[in-house]
Amino acid sequence: MAVSADPGARGPHVAGPPDGPHVVLWGDVTCPRCQQAVPRLRSAPVCLEWRHLVLRARGPRPRALAGALEAAAAQGAFWPVLDALVAQPGRTEDPDLWALAERLGLDVARFDTDRRGDAAAARIAADLRDGLAAGASGTPAILVPGRPLDHGVPDDAWVAALLAERG
Repeated sequence: MAVSADPGARGPHVAGPPDGPHVVLWGDVTCPRCQQAVPRLRSAPVCLEWRHLVLRARGPRPRALAGALEAAAAQGAFWPVLDALVAQPGRTEDPDLWALAERLGLDVARFDTDRRGDAAAARIAADLRDGLAAGASGTPAILVPGRPLDHGVPDDAWVAALLAERG
């Protein structure tokens, strides 16, 4: 499962208008700044791509949640699960994940198996390698091709400037 280190090459987790500015966000759902960045970018007219930046220093939970996102993606529910996790950061323990999967109509047993599987681990590792290669050292790491890597939470002025660049 190779992922291009080229931030202009789109990975599997992309949402928003395909003709909008391409924004790559390397994130971790346990990161409070990512929890702010995701809804802001999801509501902007951008083509948002999520990539995992799971750093060991943050402990085991970010990897477990990244695995849950990959398991949800295998059943077509990546974005609803990401949106739920960043909206309710206190609801990320295993029983919460199982309840969320059930509420979304996912096969919970498959979800639970997939989140611990090799495919999820490979995707998470590839995203981490690509993020580090792009210069990401923390979350959120936001990249718009042609611009320097940004480690902040985008505000309305940031989004407006990005849209103005596309003119």
